Amino acid sequence: MLIFTCLFLAISVRLAFDLKSVLNYQLLVPKILLVTAICQLCLYYNDLYGDGLIQFCRETVVKILQALGVASLVVFAIYYLYPSLQLGRTTFVITLVLLPSLLVMLRFCYGQCLSRVFRTRVLIIGSDALGKSLGQQLVSRPELGYEVVGFIDKDPAKIGMRVVNPGVVGDYDHITDVISTRDIKHVIVALDDRRGRLPLEALLVGKLKGIKIEDGVGFYERLNGKIAVEQLRPSWLIFGEGFRKNWLSGRLKRFVDLSCAILGLLLSSPLLLLLSVLIRLTSPGPVFYRQERIGEGGRVFTLVKFRSMQVDAEKTTGPVWAQDQDPRVTRIGRIMRKLRLDELPQMVNVLKGEMSFVGPRPERPSFVEELKKQIPYYDLRFSVKPGITGWAQIRYHYGGTLEGALEKLQYELYYIKHMSLSLDLLILLETVKVVLFQKGAR
Repeated sequence: MLIFTCLFLAISVRLAFDLKSVLNYQLLVPKILLVTAICQLCLYYNDLYGDGLIQFCRETVVKILQALGVASLVVFAIYYLYPSLQLGRTTFVITLVLLPSLLVMLRFCYGQCLSRVFRTRVLIIGSDALGKSLGQQLVSRPELGYEVVGFIDKDPAKIGMRVVNPGVVGDYDHITDVISTRDIKHVIVALDDRRGRLPLEALLVGKLKGIKIEDGVGFYERLNGKIAVEQLRPSWLIFGEGFRKNWLSGRLKRFVDLSCAILGLLLSSPLLLLLSVLIRLTSPGPVFYRQERIGEGGRVFTLVKFRSMQVDAEKTTGPVWAQDQDPRVTRIGRIMRKLRLDELPQMVNVLKGEMSFVGPRPERPSFVEELKKQIPYYDLRFSVKPGITGWAQIRYHYGGTLEGALEKLQYELYYIKHMSLSLDLLILLETVKVVLFQKGAR
């Protein structure tokens, strides 16, 4: 909206605020929408729409200038190819001066308001792993707009103990007093173990007074875009929101997958042919690599991708995790893996209905059996079709360890819970960013 308004204002300045001339400006709205869309895409791909850069700093200014610089080059290129779309040199110069200034000013004001004026005072009930993790995140990320007042622990002996900063300010008997005397607006119940007595009466009194009461697992999910697997209870999965399949959404997703796979294979056929030739010329062995993977419902299917490693790479080692700088990768394979081009043949798996464009990455049977024994709820990832890309791939780096597999599962469960076409679109846009700027995982 700010970009659109800025462009409209620049045109108005150029036309001396003559409303009739402005409204009669040829193709006014399409021209403004084109520049607005280009600017927004450049700002988005330079990470200027995330929470991390809401807090104003020099990096924010640099990123805004970088994004608008790239946007200007793109707009100039379009104007060169299609002169009829030009807004006018004067309009563009005014916009180049006005827009960066307004964006920087808006970011500064928003960051100041969020971090100082509109801060929400938070009380965390529970000082163990989950409570401590949430406290550390809120303290280290002031741009989120939260102020941790303290922690409540059921053990009175822990009062005064420092958890992060501040520490434990009371036990269950002090909850009502702490809420009223410290102007608490938000209470997060982050208990690792709920088998004991819960302060239900105090929480209900707080809720009736307008205090927001939130479950720690749900807050962790909202804060991080992942689900705290080790803190999950079966009742949370069964009675909570999400984790429901919708027949219509499923059919629509399949239609989109099928259409995009056919179109993708047709458009990328010259590239597929070129890569096939390069693989044959640069290393001995087949062009394609086929491997058994576990799909939806635990069914085994054969995944197809371009071969990026030496032939018989696991002959002496057996099945091993892929590494970030894997020595078994060929020269052309390194380029393909960096740009994710080795995944293109998996569009055939999408056509066959074995995979989707978006979903948890399919794992090998040998790894799955071991991970199911060691990670709770690991089976849930097989409730949907695996994908060429996924939420875990854009949010996490290589997960070639047990700890990495657990971390990726937390993101995968978040995707399964919130699965929708809009989330799929976001993941595909983020995947482009990951490929272009080499962030995230495979």
